[in-house]
Amino acid sequence: MTRTTYGDNLVVTDRGGVVENTHEIHAAVTDADGRLLFYVGNPHRITLIRSAAKPMQALAVVETGGADQSSFDSVDLALMCASHSSEERHVQRARQMLDKVGATEDDLRCGGQPSITPQVTEGWWRDGVTPTAVYNCCSGKHAGMLAGAKALGAPLTDYHVQDHPIQQRVKRAVEEVANLAPDEIIWGIDGCNMPAPAYPLTALSQSYALFAKASSDLARDAATTERERWMGRIYDAMARHPEQVGGDGRFCTILMEAFEGRLIGKLGADACYAIGVKESEDTRRLGAKGALGLAVKVGDGSYSILYAVLAHLLEQLGIGSPGEREALRAFHELKMVNSMGVQTGTVNFQYKLHSVL
Repeated sequence: MTRTTYGDNLVVTDRGGVVENTHEIHAAVTDADGRLLFYVGNPHRITLIRSAAKPMQALAVVETGGADQSSFDSVDLALMCASHSSEERHVQRARQMLDKVGATEDDLRCGGQPSITPQVTEGWWRDGVTPTAVYNCCSGKHAGMLAGAKALGAPLTDYHVQDHPIQQRVKRAVEEVANLAPDEIIWGIDGCNMPAPAYPLTALSQSYALFAKASSDLARDAATTERERWMGRIYDAMARHPEQVGGDGRFCTILMEAFEGRLIGKLGADACYAIGVKESEDTRRLGAKGALGLAVKVGDGSYSILYAVLAHLLEQLGIGSPGEREALRAFHELKMVNSMGVQTGTVNFQYKLHSVL
């Protein structure tokens, strides 16, 4: 039998020693200046970043004055950046945000959906709950968009459409934070019915590094622009309220709780992810000029492989202490078991993390 040779950007799973699945991995590690430091696969892969765009979308909203006019607090800012699990605390917070805006659930254009966490959906079935738009994992973002539209004096109807004034603000914020020209970004429609940008992983990594840098600058009163101050506040909201960004047992929440403000992380649908790490001995050792960003895409959209790769990359890069990374062990040491708990195979990280320096 001929032995198959695989590329250097794969995670391979086997069952009884027989290769069952191969997962393409693409990753970019940059600093806030956009310098590529490390990569896996194609770091310039054009990627639909999906909900990993939420910090930039939130930035566009707060820059309209809508967050202040609606008296949004840091918990509200965190929910604007969330792909939450639709737990009761998330649903109630989204309703409170709508009340602050002076809007109703009927104004939302995201639609109802099952929870990201199956146990939450099972609870709804038992209790006879039908999930409406406010239960959508993106309801916080949509409530934020309504606040932005109101601040602009624009209609609340069709706030989700690309040519609406609030979406034009989002488009500009995404372009400017990513440091890309308009023709370097492709726009699709996300699962929650709002425009979703696609651009290189390197630009996504840099964007998150900039949020981390802004938080550090804000803390030492060195933020020089209103935008940088808002970016720092958005980072801080996510870091301080990780339970709002994800939910019980979710990777985003566990990651940010473990690192206690040293980084933020955000999932994008179909296995895209971005992390922003504040400047530290770890980032300087890796060659970053200040803060560091990490962006990852799993080609086939596998979430379990994504979380395993993220934990593995953090370990390879030496970001955080062993104790901080210990919280991610269950994601890192992915077990291939059957319905009786019997191990049926293994997960093998066959990709190579290339250094540019």
